[in-house]
Amino acid sequence: MRLDIILRVLAKLLIPFALVFGLYVQFHGDYGPGGGFQAGVIVAAAVIFYALIYGLPAARRVVPTEMVQSLMAIGVLLYSGVGIASILLGGNYLDYFVLGADPVSGQHRGIFWVEMGVLITVASVMLKIFYVFAGRRRDAEEAEE
Repeated sequence: MRLDIILRVLAKLLIPFALVFGLYVQFHGDYGPGGGFQAGVIVAAAVIFYALIYGLPAARRVVPTEMVQSLMAIGVLLYSGVGIASILLGGNYLDYFVLGADPVSGQHRGIFWVEMGVLITVASVMLKIFYVFAGRRRDAEEAEE
């Protein structure tokens, strides 16, 4: 892949658009189809595309494995933290209406943070799965040497 200049240039052009589209899907999820899960898959697909074009070591330099593992936990904690905040403010688990000055603003605030947690979790889990499977061959080759 090192000599395939067309794919490399195309990747440099497409990956930023894929990431922006992932953010669009995330933030447009309140008003139409989309949300955290779809946005997380799009963001992970952009990084996986980068890894396929530039190689797994390059992708791991951009998004290190340690960061992916931390983001998996952060996403779940963010999601569950919204539920715990709801309980602490007098509502039930994930009752968003208590999170704002009025029920409507509370709903928007709660959904936003829950969907952010889903995006972070889904993107990082997808990347972790890719890193594990893509790295198996490399790890097996290193073990043979």
